[in-house]
Amino acid sequence: MKRHRRNIHESGHAHELTFSCYHGFPFLKSDRCCQWLCEAINESRETYRYSLWAYVFMPDHVHMIIYPHDEKPDLGNIKRSIKGPVGTKAIQYLQEHSPEWLDKITRQRGDRTERLFWQSGGGYDRNVTSPAMLLKMIDYIHANPVRKGLVETPSDWKWSSSGWFDDETDGPLHLDPVPKDWLE
Repeated sequence: MKRHRRNIHESGHAHELTFSCYHGFPFLKSDRCCQWLCEAINESRETYRYSLWAYVFMPDHVHMIIYPHDEKPDLGNIKRSIKGPVGTKAIQYLQEHSPEWLDKITRQRGDRTERLFWQSGGGYDRNVTSPAMLLKMIDYIHANPVRKGLVETPSDWKWSSSGWFDDETDGPLHLDPVPKDWLE
């Protein structure tokens, strides 16, 4: 049986979350899917009380840096609250508009048939423990579209918080301010 990596939260830590589309399919090339992802993140933020400090949506995966406000947040629930609604809407859309995709996203698990938008498991969660680490992670996630050859500069990528950091303009997803003690 495959073991899932535990999410460990220490009070005062931020988290870099990464999760991927099923089999690396580039589902997030679709503005529709990215908009659903923005909506799910905003709803999740209200329910689970966390700040969003940075993000990038790549065609096949997502990076987010969040800061939970609760003493003992359930990071698994946070990820499920984001991934679940997007997967449901996307699979419903594929059933109605692109049924040729259904075989590619369907798998058997015993007697059960599943359709997957996201790769199984919780994704990856890395604790962010210091300002230096936070700034490196923000630079890393913002540079993702450049490393993949999708744009020339990070702020050219629509589905990223990079533009907010460059000139403090909001992109498709509103960011929460990073406290000054995390930027020193």
